[in-house]
Amino acid sequence: MDQAAATFKSAQADFEWDQYQKVVDEHDIQKGQIYFRKTKGGMDAAVKVVSPDPKQVLFKDGKLSLYQPKIEQVTEYKAGQNRGEVESFMSLGFGASGTDLARNFAINLQGWDTVDGVRTARLDLTPKQEKVKASLSHVLLWMDPKRNVSIKQQFFEPSGDYRLTHYTNIKLNGRISDDVFRLKTTSNTKIVQPQ
Repeated sequence: MDQAAATFKSAQADFEWDQYQKVVDEHDIQKGQIYFRKTKGGMDAAVKVVSPDPKQVLFKDGKLSLYQPKIEQVTEYKAGQNRGEVESFMSLGFGASGTDLARNFAINLQGWDTVDGVRTARLDLTPKQEKVKASLSHVLLWMDPKRNVSIKQQFFEPSGDYRLTHYTNIKLNGRISDDVFRLKTTSNTKIVQPQ
């Protein structure tokens, strides 16, 4: 993983998110594209949800922005002192080194599964930091060891809620247009910065 992380420049993929809420036993399925690129300052990420409710999520220069076209609003959050932590979660399965994973998580190889015809290592990651454990009990990654990318990820919350992400059409180290890392807003868009 460390060797692949050293040569990682970018990744893009199609995704399907299944956000499960245990209390109401409900699944919210979202589909779209995701993009990552390594920069001098860290890691940028862009998410374009196309269905069922279009939206954009952008993490760039230590700021997380959520654009919701239906309500013409961008909500901005500054990562501040948590920037490194945010970037480490973003890079899980895309560009993270084994050293970084071991620093932040207890890692348990649970076995080998075939996902989309690819033999993957199923890794169970338990956060080491107590404040992270308050919102994230553990993460399952189905890693393709040849490309050092996760084909599936499942984030579990202490409440029993989870988000399962399945990536397809994964492309590594290609050129991604700078335009992907810009929000496509209108002149009517308002910006909100919660405290």
